[in-house]
Amino acid sequence: MEIKHKIWIEKNGKVIFGPGRDDILKALDEEKSLNAAAKKLGMSYRAAWGRLKASEERVGTELVQSGKVRRSLEPTERARAIIDRFERLERDVEDLLAEAEGDFRSLFEKD
Repeated sequence: MEIKHKIWIEKNGKVIFGPGRDDILKALDEEKSLNAAAKKLGMSYRAAWGRLKASEERVGTELVQSGKVRRSLEPTERARAIIDRFERLERDVEDLLAEAEGDFRSLFEKD
């Protein structure tokens, strides 16, 4: 038995951050290229760029910036803070659900 969940953050009913954007920004941080990050994730450059730009517009702040190396791209400090907090939220929820899963397992077991 497992309890399943998926967390994302919305503003005015539209996604601003979730696992997909988290993956894009982390891959971008590793690859320093949105094209390489998108390929790594098996998505198109246009889809990755579109998701990042939509989030930037919805929150009113940049999530990506030019890197230190010529023609590179990287997450902004605010994006890094969002990634960190989002991943802590996911860990906290996973811990809570693991505890609840044990409770439900004992409740569903036959005597």
